[in-house]
Amino acid sequence: MKKISLIALLTLFVMYTQAQQVDLRRKIEVTGTAELEVTPDIIYISISLKEYMDGKKKVGIETLERALQTAVLKVGIPKENFMVNDIASYNFAWDRKSPDYLASKQYRIKVSDLSKWNQLLAGVDARGLKYSAIESYDYSKLEAVKKELKTQALKAAREKAVYLAEAVGEKVGMALEINEQSNEGYSQPMYRTQMAMKTDAAGGEAMPDIDFKKIKLTAQMRAVFELK
Repeated sequence: MKKISLIALLTLFVMYTQAQQVDLRRKIEVTGTAELEVTPDIIYISISLKEYMDGKKKVGIETLERALQTAVLKVGIPKENFMVNDIASYNFAWDRKSPDYLASKQYRIKVSDLSKWNQLLAGVDARGLKYSAIESYDYSKLEAVKKELKTQALKAAREKAVYLAEAVGEKVGMALEINEQSNEGYSQPMYRTQMAMKTDAAGGEAMPDIDFKKIKLTAQMRAVFELK
């Protein structure tokens, strides 16, 4: 009999504890979103130069590289932002001493302004230019912008909670839960480059046609507020 009474007492205690843990506060759950577009200010350009034959004379990679280095300095790009990526040949003559051997060389150049791309290519021998493309990009203040967007998204969530609550005659109290949503966006800008499609009116050199879009950043926050 005592054993049965003890079990009943424990059962009542568990039920009471569970009842105490139930949050009976009235709540409203909302999400807030903030967006911003920024222009990349760290851009890595890949340029490949190739030797070529000018009649019977070979225009060597050293000559082409010197012209590229001069162009880099002329447009105000620091020397340390000019790097060699790879060296190769682009024909089937593997003997470097062979007159048929034509070398190619790839470079990686860091710029902060995409307009420098056109300025840079204007100083390069177009016949020695194998290709040029944007390799990667970034934004120097990306983390600071992300923090600001999260703050704005949370404020937007509270504003939403306030006007929704007012619509039914309620008032919003303190925040009970705040969660960062995992769908923080970072859409890639689109670049379209077409060599030899646009001609510079001054020099007649082939220039890239660039279609450039900004980085779109999105932050979303979820919040639960108490209703007074």
